Amino acid sequence: MALVPFPSPGRPDDDRIELTDPEDLNDDSRMSFLEHLDELRKRLIRCVIGIVVGVMLSFAFIDRIFAFVLQPLYERLPQGSTFITTEGPEYFMLYLKVGLLAGLFVAMPYILWQLWLFVAPGLYAHEKRYAIPFVIMASTFFFGGSAFAHYLAFPWTWQFFVDFSHSEFVAFMPKIGPTFSLYVKVLLGFGVIFQMPTLVFFLARMGMVTAGFLFKNTKYAVLIIFILAAVLSPGGDITSQVLMAGPMLVLYALSIAVAWAVAPRKPRETA
Repeated sequence: MALVPFPSPGRPDDDRIELTDPEDLNDDSRMSFLEHLDELRKRLIRCVIGIVVGVMLSFAFIDRIFAFVLQPLYERLPQGSTFITTEGPEYFMLYLKVGLLAGLFVAMPYILWQLWLFVAPGLYAHEKRYAIPFVIMASTFFFGGSAFAHYLAFPWTWQFFVDFSHSEFVAFMPKIGPTFSLYVKVLLGFGVIFQMPTLVFFLARMGMVTAGFLFKNTKYAVLIIFILAAVLSPGGDITSQVLMAGPMLVLYALSIAVAWAVAPRKPRETA
């Protein structure tokens, strides 16, 4: 048994975390650079296999998934407008892309598990027990962010483009390929953005950030969030930027609450 210093913001420097796993104290268990590359290769191969399995399962319901993605966008087109395709393989490739996207969502918990297994060798024993909470939280927030993008963010953004492009001089006939590409960018972008509370949860548990630190630097976080929203939003319009910045501000506030709730507590002194 050994005591290893683990300082954290807002906590005394003499805090100690007890390690009981002998592997944490064994230098022979450290992986070399080539071993890390081999481990990364193995995890990437397993992620690809998981996506392939997810795609195979998704193609059993490909027509329903296709309608789920495109029907809400088609209904927002002006009367008389429709999606068009100008290349022979474009519509066929669209089906493949929809199946690939659905397969990615099916395999996402497994991909996150493989990510954890790749990072786990560099963690302490008391940190490795967060594997299941990590997969559950990261998957939940990824699906939540994607649902927000599908039902709110992208439809509102798409409606702005439809209203702006349709006039007495122009008939709005969007190509199906670029429309779906824009949809995927927004969907995955919000899926990643919604990981903020998950990231803060683990940083707070490891003592790397505190709620006080996050609250104190709120003004800088707001500035960074609006800069990211301007860069990452699918359109240059203010509507797209607000739709992306708004959830990020809410998530930052939620992250402060998460950091406060899960921060390690100092043991009370015995009278």
